[in-house]
Amino acid sequence: MAFLKKLVTLGIIAGILYMLLGYHYIIIDKSVSMLRKSELTLKYTFFSTKGKSVEAVLKVPELWNDGIGELLVEKGKISEEKLEYYEEQMEEDNYY
Repeated sequence: MAFLKKLVTLGIIAGILYMLLGYHYIIIDKSVSMLRKSELTLKYTFFSTKGKSVEAVLKVPELWNDGIGELLVEKGKISEEKLEYYEEQMEEDNYY
């Protein structure tokens, strides 16, 4: 029975670790959204947009590659047209 408890505990710890490594937790206003990471890392696991401009948020390479732009459109922070404008600007500047 003790072995089973250890196994369950290790399984729970592994699940929590995977959730931390596999997802960004983006705080927009008073809501938290999960954004799947493209690679397992602890970079930008918790990220708040409070006090940051949309452009500053979009210029974070890890978040950009994982789809922060689409999340901002979904949450009504920017329009689809504005996102396309930022995409064009970043391509012209060879930002990514």
